[in-house]
Amino acid sequence: MTGSVPAELVALAHDLADAARPIASRYFRTPVTVDDKSDQSPVTIADREAETAMRELLSARVPQHGVFGEEHGAVRTDADYVWVLDPIDGTKAFITGLPIFGTLIALFHRGVPVLGIIDQPILRERWLGVAGERSTFNGRPISVRACPRIADAYMYSTAPGMFPEKLAGPHRTLRKQVKNFRWGGDCYAYGLLALGHVDLVVEASLKLYDYAALIPVIQGAGGFVTDWRGGPLGMQSDGAVLAAGDASLHRAAIEVLSA
Repeated sequence: MTGSVPAELVALAHDLADAARPIASRYFRTPVTVDDKSDQSPVTIADREAETAMRELLSARVPQHGVFGEEHGAVRTDADYVWVLDPIDGTKAFITGLPIFGTLIALFHRGVPVLGIIDQPILRERWLGVAGERSTFNGRPISVRACPRIADAYMYSTAPGMFPEKLAGPHRTLRKQVKNFRWGGDCYAYGLLALGHVDLVVEASLKLYDYAALIPVIQGAGGFVTDWRGGPLGMQSDGAVLAAGDASLHRAAIEVLSA
C-alpha cells in the first residue's frame, strides 16, 4: 500500500501518464486539425489518441475497473475503482503552442478521490497526490504556502467565459480584493498552488475530468479544494471549484463567493 492506495495502482497511474506523454509531445506545435465538439470546445487527434492509449492500458491491467474519460465516454462507473481521464486539459493552450496544458489522471475508490496526477508532457513535470501521503513534484515532497489574507493572495482563473452570470459577480468581487490576479493557467495553475507559488484558483463550469485529479494533489500538499460553499468535491459536484493553499484564506474566499 502507498497511503490508502495499493502500490500497484500508483504504479499504474504513472504508467498511464507515461503512455500519454509522448503522444501529446509528438503533436505539440504541429499543424494538427482542430475539431469542435458539441459544446464548441476544441479537440484534436492528440486528445483522442492519448486517451485511447490510457484506456487500452487500463483494459489490459484492470479490466474490472471503471473509466470516465473526456473523449471516449464512461464504462463501469459503479465499480469500486473508477479512473477519470482528461488526456489534454487545456486544449486551447495546446493548440496555440503554450505548454501549460496537462494530462489529468484521477482514481476514485467508492466515490472518493484517492489519487491524482497532473502531468505536463513538454516540461516533463509531474505532480502526484495519493490519499494519506505528501504530494510530490517530480518525486520530491511539496507543500502550499501560508497566506491568510485575501489582500496578499495571488489568484488564477482560466477564462472569463467559464463563469455564468450568477457566479460572475462574486468572482469579480474576489479578484478585485486579491493582490495579484491573472487569467489563464488551466490545470497548471493548480499545480503551482500545490508548489506554493499561487494562493487561490477559482473556477466554475468544470466537468469531473477537469477537477478530479487536482483534489488529491492539492490536499496532499496541505491545501484545500472544495466547491464555492466549502463542500467536498466528488462525482456529482456542480463544477464550481475553489482551491486555496491556506485554511484562513479558504474560509475568507468562501465568504466572498457565497455572499
